[in-house]
Amino acid sequence: MTTLRRTVWLGVALVLLILVLDQALKFWVKTHMHIGEGIPLIGSWAKLYFVENVGIAFGIKPGNSVLKIVLSVMRILMVGGFCYLAHYLVRRPTVPRGVYFALLAVIAGALGNVIDGTFYGLLFSSSDGTMIVEDSVVPAVATFLPEGGGYAPLLQGKVVDMFYFPIIEFYWPDWMPGLAGQHFEFFRPVFNLADAAITASIFYLILFQRKFLFGISANFKSKKQ
Repeated sequence: MTTLRRTVWLGVALVLLILVLDQALKFWVKTHMHIGEGIPLIGSWAKLYFVENVGIAFGIKPGNSVLKIVLSVMRILMVGGFCYLAHYLVRRPTVPRGVYFALLAVIAGALGNVIDGTFYGLLFSSSDGTMIVEDSVVPAVATFLPEGGGYAPLLQGKVVDMFYFPIIEFYWPDWMPGLAGQHFEFFRPVFNLADAAITASIFYLILFQRKFLFGISANFKSKKQ
């Protein structure tokens, strides 16, 4: 097997690994936990905490279903563009393999969240509201392939998030101007494995592939001039 083919297959394996782990964890959380339920992992500062993200990024919520569909399609097209870029980069011997694998990790993470937003509305019942279990009303836990159909049409599903790390949590003292009595929490965002793959890859590129990235930027500027 040539070096190029080996690199390509390793990249495929990396994408599949991230996708399988991401979707398996999301499936378990979706079918075993209710919205707002937490399971401690390490004390009180690391836990599984089930939330669903109806937005696109950074908590942005689309104003209507049409906008969400448009943005979901744009995300799919973006993933397609990244795949083309990865295909281009892997054939260039001057491109560090770390850049190629980091890009594939970004693709895998983006695909993981695209799967949620595209198909989860069709595949699962809603995690909102309540249900009756043994004559008791309890918070709803979603089921896979429900008889009555899913909770949303194609491209209008919600992204499952579950990693929560409230490492530092306190209330600002009364003598702190403008912040007195307000609650502070670090780290507040709840995220999933796909998000972690994207973030870790971006940090890797910034920290360890600066020379390559800056070289691209310098070449781009020189061509414009």
